[in-house]
Amino acid sequence: MFSNLLFGTTRTFVGQRHALIAPDGHVVSTLPGVTGGTTVVLISPVMGAGFTELTVTFNQDGRAEFPDSQIEAFAYVLEGAVTAQAKGERKTLSAGQFLFVPAVTPWSLTEPVPGTRVHIFLKRYVALPGVPEPGILFGREQDIAGQPFLGDESARLQVLLPDGLSYDLAVNIFNYQAGAHLPFVETHIMEHGLLMLAGTGVYRLEDNWYPVTAGDCIWMAPYCRQWFVAMGKTPARYLYYKDVNRLSV
Repeated sequence: MFSNLLFGTTRTFVGQRHALIAPDGHVVSTLPGVTGGTTVVLISPVMGAGFTELTVTFNQDGRAEFPDSQIEAFAYVLEGAVTAQAKGERKTLSAGQFLFVPAVTPWSLTEPVPGTRVHIFLKRYVALPGVPEPGILFGREQDIAGQPFLGDESARLQVLLPDGLSYDLAVNIFNYQAGAHLPFVETHIMEHGLLMLAGTGVYRLEDNWYPVTAGDCIWMAPYCRQWFVAMGKTPARYLYYKDVNRLSV
């Protein structure tokens, strides 16, 4: 079989309102505060998104230091283990565990097992008058039961962050049995950043249909028409971000 390199092909597509970033085109970036590791910035405002999504892979003695800023963060461990610390709270996170850090809170990832990969969403926090800002939150996806999506037992949603007005973002994991799919083509105000965690399927974005597999990253702008079906013989699942509880006028 001929390789993508020979013919200069890729599954990656970047458009004005959606993007599919396939692993075959990843290029690492050097970011301030990240040492002893590599970073791939998958989605960012320079492509039109309202947030940043990236993956950090740590070597021995790697660390990532994030300063006090107006940026809130959600970090999810894909594999390995790392020590997370924020405002005096310290915990070792392994695969499936996560950390939410509110804005104006310095935080760090240190003491990683070599090869540890952490997926991170970064967003500028939008305060809501009269509503308290959220606090630091540690969690494990293994402790969160999946709920049938709109009554469909074959498509189950794990909600990782509390559903309250303090939060201006949501992060969930969608789990599909083979053949399961979204019940309709969604069109909504919420922007998405998505990482395929397992399985294969087809994602409709606007008027295009893309085969997707574990490791693929997707950006969907507000009102991007979207639909997904899990294909193959194994379940599919993805981690995804969306902005919630705020309205720009």
